[in-house]
Amino acid sequence: MLVPFLIMLREGVEAALIVGIIASYLRQTGRGAWMPVVWIGILLALALSLAVGAALQFASAEFPQKAQELFEAVIGLIAVCVLTSMVFWMRKAARSIKAELHHSIDAAFETSTNKGLGLILMVFFAVAREGLESVFFLLAALQQSDGLAAPLGALLGVLAAIAIGYGIYIGGLKLDLRRFFRWTGIFILFVAAGILANSVGALHEAGLWNHLQTVVFDMSNILPLDSPLGALLSGMFGYIDTPTISEILAYVAFIVPALFLFLSPPAGAPSAARARQGS
Repeated sequence: MLVPFLIMLREGVEAALIVGIIASYLRQTGRGAWMPVVWIGILLALALSLAVGAALQFASAEFPQKAQELFEAVIGLIAVCVLTSMVFWMRKAARSIKAELHHSIDAAFETSTNKGLGLILMVFFAVAREGLESVFFLLAALQQSDGLAAPLGALLGVLAAIAIGYGIYIGGLKLDLRRFFRWTGIFILFVAAGILANSVGALHEAGLWNHLQTVVFDMSNILPLDSPLGALLSGMFGYIDTPTISEILAYVAFIVPALFLFLSPPAGAPSAARARQGS
């Protein structure tokens, strides 16, 4: 429940920030009457995300066992890609996203016709990105957990993100977004590493990967997956009580370079700092 909550909280805050920047700029530039058009773009993006998620979930239910394992592996690999790209994209774009959105809004209104369509498309693509990322993560999370805990956690994350976004928009909530995205980014990278390791296991179950299958250690008697703590660690970090060599290699080969790149100073940061000191 905690992992879907935190992922959807982060995804929701990203989407809320984008919508909040757009809404604030429209209001500041005397274009507040165009807000219904923004909501059209948001609703279309949500509809697309829900349709994609429902279609993939429905299709997977019709698969035989080995095909379901392959589907789980593919969805997991896609989730790893989108979660990782989300973390690094926000790390890079956080400093310029506001100016880029303002420029896109101005460009949409510079056309003599179809101003509303341009604004709809801009909002649609911005929100659909977050929505589709969430879909693939939730599919991967639902395949690794039973019951209503995961969807309930995701719903609570979305509601919390809406509340935070509204608080930021009206100016009543001050959130250190740089620190928020940094710590949630680190957490998400560990989640992605766990999903990757489980995807390697699913590829083995599907009969497509049969190398390095020696079990490294057996924790099933001490901390089994079906225990409360085992289930928590599995949901948060992809814990496996009997990991194979290939699963551990996949985990380590992902998390070490990912954390190194994420925690390294952004390109150009030192020179920018020196320029400020010189001035």
